[in-house]
Amino acid sequence: MAKEFYSTMETANIIGVSRKTIFQWARDGKIDATKVGRNYVIPHASVLRMLGKTVGKDGKVAIEKAIDKALKEYEKTFRLLGRE
Repeated sequence: MAKEFYSTMETANIIGVSRKTIFQWARDGKIDATKVGRNYVIPHASVLRMLGKTVGKDGKVAIEKAIDKALKEYEKTFRLLGRE
């Protein structure tokens, strides 16, 4: 069973970056983290997001925009391919 929270060192080892990078991401808001004393704890869902195993809210929005754009630009092509 997965842990609910990971330390910065555990997160760094899982993702394959340095502990310092995790600190910077936490400070910059690039990864969800909660400050505990002088350290951060990172939720399991955030670790999965960074590994690309789940898509966050921003990721879903970006995917939907890309799909909408493709449908607008290539609608006729998609319809022709659908007939084959």
